[in-house]
Amino acid sequence: MKIPAALKHKPVVVSENYEKVDGRMARNTDAKGLSLGLAQWNDRGKIDISAKVWRYTGEKWSRQSEELPLHRVLDLSILICRSLEHFSEAYRYEHLYDPQQPVIDRIGLQGDAMSVAICTDNEKINEDIKLFSQALSDDDEMIGERLRALSKILQDMGY
Repeated sequence: MKIPAALKHKPVVVSENYEKVDGRMARNTDAKGLSLGLAQWNDRGKIDISAKVWRYTGEKWSRQSEELPLHRVLDLSILICRSLEHFSEAYRYEHLYDPQQPVIDRIGLQGDAMSVAICTDNEKINEDIKLFSQALSDDDEMIGERLRALSKILQDMGY
């Protein structure tokens, strides 16, 4: 499906037909494309690049399409990777984390640090963390495939 180019987000690099590879929802998703382009929130004289997931309801482009600044996409990737690392060893803890030390890591960014922590404010964290861990396990092959692809691209770029 063609991503619209006449809306506020101006696509520059696109992945059309994303519905064929959208994880567990492949071939049964409203996420029809991904794009990198000029952000819809750009003001005159200020240009930001954003990533966008384009959703289509079957009749029109959805308002639930998400647009994120690139640094947030990368921050989410960092959060995912650090979480995967934690859960690969989480079996060592009775509740899959240490309640006395819920902060998994602090990753230095921009002169400060991004915290990665278990959400102890969640009243059902002990139930939810088990479900989360199981879902990670169930999706291990699919996530691993994407991480290997990302790793290769990063290595090819010199990172």
